[in-house]
Amino acid sequence: MRPETWRFAVIHDSVIGCVGSTPMVRLSRCFPEPDVEVLAKLEMLNPGGSMKDRPARFIIEQGLADGTLRPGMRLVESTSGNLGIALAMAAGLHGLSFTAVVDPKTSPTNLRLLELFGADVEMVTERDAAGGYLHSRVQRASELVASLPNATQINQYANDLNWRSYHETAGEEILDAVEGPIDYLVAAVSTTGSIQGIARRLRKDHPNLKVIAVDAVGSVIFGTPSAPRQIPGFGASRVPEIYDPEEIDDVLHVADAESAAGCRRLLATEKVFAGGSSGAVIAGIEHLVSRLEGPARIVTVLPDRGERYLDLVYDDEWVANLPDPWQEPEVVSP
Repeated sequence: MRPETWRFAVIHDSVIGCVGSTPMVRLSRCFPEPDVEVLAKLEMLNPGGSMKDRPARFIIEQGLADGTLRPGMRLVESTSGNLGIALAMAAGLHGLSFTAVVDPKTSPTNLRLLELFGADVEMVTERDAAGGYLHSRVQRASELVASLPNATQINQYANDLNWRSYHETAGEEILDAVEGPIDYLVAAVSTTGSIQGIARRLRKDHPNLKVIAVDAVGSVIFGTPSAPRQIPGFGASRVPEIYDPEEIDDVLHVADAESAAGCRRLLATEKVFAGGSSGAVIAGIEHLVSRLEGPARIVTVLPDRGERYLDLVYDDEWVANLPDPWQEPEVVSP
């Protein structure tokens, strides 16, 4: 690339101003099929390392603008890592405090990052009725808000600002970058905020868009049985209050081992070092492509960086100990 073709950005007043405007890349090496174009938005290039920078910034700035948040307040949120890191970053830059409610499955890397970004960390150790920790984390977050002065809970599973943050930023950016039709949006889910927000914006310009959710085997979001899951921030043991079944056309359930294989395929072919849910998206797109009957353009989102998963999907021993390592993903209609 010649220097005169480089793009130069404005100078921001803080790192939070750098959230968004992430690049898109064509995954032609990972998906070389001649009639299929896969375009991926690299959300790991947000300053906090994940797509969760978007709702963290949006929720805090909207709250400060409308008066529901004021400098000096404390935010509290249940998190497996990425949203907590993003909230700690944004809160600290806006004069707010933040408490992250985590559990023993939170990786040591994420715990250290939360501390470095200035979060107070509250660890939940008792499993909930679903056999995981999500319900226990949410309950503990509510208890903390009730006991602490000047505190409020973000509640990403029920907060409409979650999906709105993606609708007004990532969805708009995709439309600015992609010329012509978009046939499919394929995205991983947890709170369903990102997939719904992006889908709602894309469908305004592309009403025939098909939206495919990639969920973890063992997640209950779309009515399948609960089972142990090992990749943090992917799937959920509760149905998010913001989830609207009419927004999703199909669901692919992908096992942990397939997610790990997808991460490694993406790294080997495109040199994109991405996290566990990105690998699940790659696995999901593989299965979608295998059943396509004609040309298609697929847009996807790669949520976070691979460094936070070195001890998980990039660890050979961890992958070898996963159950049913090559389980065929289950397809259901929401």
